[in-house]
Amino acid sequence: MKLYIETYGCQMNVNDTEVIFSILAAEGYERTEDISEADVILANTCSVRDNAEQRIHGRIGQFALNKKARPEVLVGIVGCMAERMKENLLESGKVDIVAGPDTYRRLPELIKEASRRPQIDVTLSREETYADIVPVRTDTNGVAAFISIMRGCNNVCSYCVVPYTRGVERSRDARSIVREACDVHSKGYREVTLLGQNVDSYRWSDPVTGEDVNFARLLEMVARVNPDLRVRFATSNPQDISDEVIRTMAAYPNICRHIHLPVQSGSDRILEKMRRRYTAQWYFDRVEYIRSIIPDCGITTDVIAGFCSETEEDHRATLDLFEKVGFDAAYMFQYSERPGTIAARHYPDDVDAATKTRRLNEIIELQNRKSLENYRRDIGKTFEVLVEGPSRRSSEDLCGRTSNNKMCVFADSVHKAGDYVSVEVVDCTSATLLCRVKP
Repeated sequence: MKLYIETYGCQMNVNDTEVIFSILAAEGYERTEDISEADVILANTCSVRDNAEQRIHGRIGQFALNKKARPEVLVGIVGCMAERMKENLLESGKVDIVAGPDTYRRLPELIKEASRRPQIDVTLSREETYADIVPVRTDTNGVAAFISIMRGCNNVCSYCVVPYTRGVERSRDARSIVREACDVHSKGYREVTLLGQNVDSYRWSDPVTGEDVNFARLLEMVARVNPDLRVRFATSNPQDISDEVIRTMAAYPNICRHIHLPVQSGSDRILEKMRRRYTAQWYFDRVEYIRSIIPDCGITTDVIAGFCSETEEDHRATLDLFEKVGFDAAYMFQYSERPGTIAARHYPDDVDAATKTRRLNEIIELQNRKSLENYRRDIGKTFEVLVEGPSRRSSEDLCGRTSNNKMCVFADSVHKAGDYVSVEVVDCTSATLLCRVKP
């Protein structure tokens, strides 16, 4: 039986796909990247934004063509969209399997039964972390690996569907995380990213020693696996990232100097409506503290334009915060209402589409300018880069990231993916440092 999976959404979904491949490989399924030869087609889905779901609805139609040509082919929707839409996905008649993020262990059984009738399991768990499963890595360069350290979220921000699709927070056994980091390093990987909806909420108690392991302690444990293994993490909620985490980052050179710190809005009124539990000034002060401890730390963010009742004054507050902070980069989106969230139940989506688009474009324009200013300040500096592989635009160039997560491109015919290279920045765009290899 051949298995084909398409993955949408966040890094957690990429890691979940690797878990699914591992579970089904143990049952004899063979991974394929050719959908036309697949016996089972799965889409691992995202529900965070409406456009992500619309893309998947479009793909379901394409999957149906494969099923029409070969009626025995099974089509499944797994992940967050499966959890959110549940039985509605089966009603189309184009889907045979619907499985939520906590039910992947049951996929072999669901697939077997689906040959007779459609199957669904969207049970959310308070314990499942897949800690005992060694993921089948799906990356192509063998350099960077994702390691899930916790699942779920307890913050219940008013716009966010994640608590409803991924359940409550539960942290994975720290010893299993360290074992996985050791395993990927032994296989040649040179970077791991620790994943969670809010990694700063990580808490685990060792039943043997009684030690309480928080996220700062876990970072230290993984950093000690090997000094040649870079350690990244995502994502942090601003109100939860601790001084201890920041000091731990500063203490270990192989913990990357980059924090993704989603702000979502620069307006205190909108932040309160979003249930973000901080003010714009508090957020700015937090960034300043990070930079005082780690001066070269890259700070990136997420922002939503046009949230419920957002005024021009609220929008200007966001622009002002972006100007003040000077983010290295940002993921910028206009608000799309997600069914079942607090906002969908209680707040009218009352900012018109044209206004949302204009405000988003203004944020993008400002951020592009700030990114270019930021990158220009790096011209003449030297960075250590972990090579990821050939550049997208030229096979004669290599690309890789600095510790603070800036992409570098440089001509090089000597090094290969997984090597550390010292480069000097000679020019830049708003998203890339153009470099030369240091002799």
